[in-house]
Amino acid sequence: MAKDIGIDLGTANVLIHVQGKGIVLNEPSVVAIDTKTGKVLAVGSDAYKMVGRTPGNIRAIRPMKDGVIADFDITEAMLSYFINKLNVKGILSKPNILICCPTNITSIEQKAIIEAAEKSGSGKVYLEEEPKVAAVGAGMDIFQPQGNMVIDIGGGTSDIAVLSMGDIVTSRSLRLAGDKMDSEISSFVKNEHNLLIGEHTAEKIKIEIGEVYGKDEAKSLDVRGRDMVTGLPRTITITSKEVENALHDTMMQIVQAAKDVLNQTPPELSADIIDRGVMLTGGGALLHGIDQLFSDNLKVPVIVAERPLDAVALGTGVLLDNINKSKRR
Repeated sequence: MAKDIGIDLGTANVLIHVQGKGIVLNEPSVVAIDTKTGKVLAVGSDAYKMVGRTPGNIRAIRPMKDGVIADFDITEAMLSYFINKLNVKGILSKPNILICCPTNITSIEQKAIIEAAEKSGSGKVYLEEEPKVAAVGAGMDIFQPQGNMVIDIGGGTSDIAVLSMGDIVTSRSLRLAGDKMDSEISSFVKNEHNLLIGEHTAEKIKIEIGEVYGKDEAKSLDVRGRDMVTGLPRTITITSKEVENALHDTMMQIVQAAKDVLNQTPPELSADIIDRGVMLTGGGALLHGIDQLFSDNLKVPVIVAERPLDAVALGTGVLLDNINKSKRR
């Protein structure tokens, strides 16, 4: 019997949850291809190591952009690779797949995701909206008649939603998230220090000293890159306060979107959110001080999920178990 699988098809990472086994795969959403032959050379972690480090004929491609499929064939190749790696297909049966998508994707984009999954060798494919799955994975009981609010800051999109009775009441999806933060950090280092850095380095700065609401002592990190004046390698020291400045505008836009969602929420559900707080999930939830930033701006308690990076994948597992309860698409 094939085991059902849940896929968090993220812009930065793909996580796969297999029924009865938990999360069995967590790899970067990157595929390296040979541009001369079109052959796939590496997928996931192996391909990620090549980003920004490949010779001319090899390209490391991120097939997902802003939470949606930017390159259909490459996404299909990536999904097939990951699903085959898991070895979950039965002899006669194919696994059902539940895939997560941002709340604002078009029906054409939804169709593309379903087709990519079907071609990679699955049985039935279900689509669920990311913030709903993230809320379930973070341990919220969204099936009761009470308001739950979740802010899911991923790699490509930030999804904000208020949920009740197992469905989304109000939501916003912004194409501003981890990737945008990386490019803001790169621009900041370029403008302030005349140093060019790659996306790996920008991501490292974000992960190691990323801060959005600094009350503590500033942390610092040595960063290497190419000097824009001399063209030679150079090392600088960057502080968490500088990172906070670099990320300020992006964070305030996400905060504003959360305020907009609260403004459109029915008063009864708003009252529940004051009691229950807002749940933060996704990689962005790991930024230092982010719960404080939202809490001060939204005037409600804010909690970071226990496993923010895994919340969506864990949620797919719960929803697959309850697939008869959750609405079929």
